[in-house]
Amino acid sequence: MVSKKQKNKGGDLVVECLINEGISKIFGIVGGELLRIYDAVERWGREEGIDTIMMRHEQAGGHAADAWARATGDIGVCLGTAGPGVTHLVPAIAAAWADSIPLLVIGAQIARMFDDTGILQGGLDQMKLMEPITKEQISVEEPYEIPKAVQRAMKAAMSGRRGPVFLELRETALVREAKEEYYKDIVPPENYRPLHRPSGNPDAIKSAIKLLIEAEKPLLIAGGGTIASEASENFKRLSQQYRIPAGTTINGIGAISNDKDTYIGSYLTANAFRTAASQADVVISFGAKWDYTLLYGAPPIWNQDQKVVQVDIDPTVIGKNRPTKVPIIGDVEAVINQFLSEMEDDLPKAKITQWDEWNTYLRELKDADQQNIDKILKSDKLPMKPQRLAWEVLDFIEPDTQFVLDGGDIAVFTFGLLSNKTREPRCTYYPISMGHLGTGIPHAIGAQMAKPDKLVVCLTGDGSFMFNVQDLDTAVRLNLPIIVVVANNSCWGMIKSNQRNNLSKRYCDVDFPSTNYAEIGKGFGCYGEKVEKPEDIKPALQRAVDSGKPAVIDVDIAFETPPAMKIVGLYKKSKGLFKNP
Repeated sequence: MVSKKQKNKGGDLVVECLINEGISKIFGIVGGELLRIYDAVERWGREEGIDTIMMRHEQAGGHAADAWARATGDIGVCLGTAGPGVTHLVPAIAAAWADSIPLLVIGAQIARMFDDTGILQGGLDQMKLMEPITKEQISVEEPYEIPKAVQRAMKAAMSGRRGPVFLELRETALVREAKEEYYKDIVPPENYRPLHRPSGNPDAIKSAIKLLIEAEKPLLIAGGGTIASEASENFKRLSQQYRIPAGTTINGIGAISNDKDTYIGSYLTANAFRTAASQADVVISFGAKWDYTLLYGAPPIWNQDQKVVQVDIDPTVIGKNRPTKVPIIGDVEAVINQFLSEMEDDLPKAKITQWDEWNTYLRELKDADQQNIDKILKSDKLPMKPQRLAWEVLDFIEPDTQFVLDGGDIAVFTFGLLSNKTREPRCTYYPISMGHLGTGIPHAIGAQMAKPDKLVVCLTGDGSFMFNVQDLDTAVRLNLPIIVVVANNSCWGMIKSNQRNNLSKRYCDVDFPSTNYAEIGKGFGCYGEKVEKPEDIKPALQRAVDSGKPAVIDVDIAFETPPAMKIVGLYKKSKGLFKNP
């Protein structure tokens, strides 16, 4: 154990504060202004449970920290040095911000004495840069400010709707002496921030249950807030015990899944989910944003006469895009517990019978979707259909496999199939709100580090694969046996579909050369294999697992347009996008 006298710089104080918060991994790249933090980890930090994870790009470090947070429910930590290190983090922070993922983003900054001097990597207003994509921005100039600044950042990131915060550390804060008395300001998390989240207004709960009791065709929806509050088990109980059909958003995948007979899907292309959206008379959403992932609650998909009960910890999203009959501000787990308590006393048993009949009707529609999938599996056409690749991968993995998606068309094709596979909470990764490309490899790295005993499989498009391909080096260096499956159609598929369908096939800047991505993987030291036939996918996946190494499997697929994109087009047309004002 290193004594306080040896922990004598601001960098030591930062590491001590992070350990106090239970943080064990910091993702990023070392830089000049950050050296005191890295030196503290090297001298004593690892012995006390904290480690640095060197990535090959700060953006990848941010995405890996994001995946760590999604996997564990705890905060992810990433860092970048002054100037370019911080700017490289921006895409990853934006993706986490859009999906309400808690990140502590540490950015170095030059000492104030060098402001406006033209010093290397100086002159950038990093605080203003971070304003739109973080919940709070905090700058620290002297060591004594560090403990309270870290606490303020943690409180902001982990309270209410979670999200990234930016902690800027001037070099003076890191290189100057940290006196023993400064350490007295480090206090346990339970002494400065709430660890229990708020319940909903009791009157609002009663109003919502009154609506529910009057409903003939109710529908439950779980969003990312259900996962964030660890409410999946009670969400399943609410749905199963009272026979209420339930779906999820992409961020809510695993809150209820295919192993439960009240589950109707996680994507609105699913026949049962789409039918429920059009016919339900009462909809209760738990921690779900009514954004494009729910097609805004708008026609032609959603019935506009239905009554909506919206539960969310963030009042600013209540009623956005879709009017709410009963708004409930509170933590999803706390509110579901209130529902269960009230319904136990008030719900007539005849209602459960009625809702079960509604559920049976939707379940039959869901079974019909599986029949359509079975038809896809009979296709041996080459190059293979994208759906066939997605299904073969989904059929290979287990419910608790850490499944990472990255890309455009291949992700959309896969979303349409996920409704027919069982997934557990915190096991599916995709930056759905920002629709970010390039998250696949770093998400897989973060997920594997968070859950080292689980299989990690990433399905990515060929375009998105190349955004952070350099971090295959990280997977090899850290001996992380992630499996990356590349859906190779040699183009930016989603954009090419748009050019084909709306611009008379005037293809501009969308086609790639025929690249063997498995050979690229081998160059990094990965197991690599090229696959062309559908029946070879699962054997190749098994060989990748057996290799014990990071792996890249390159699979040739046909260029096709996902049916879901037509639904998005219908919505845009309904809003008058293509009409002159």
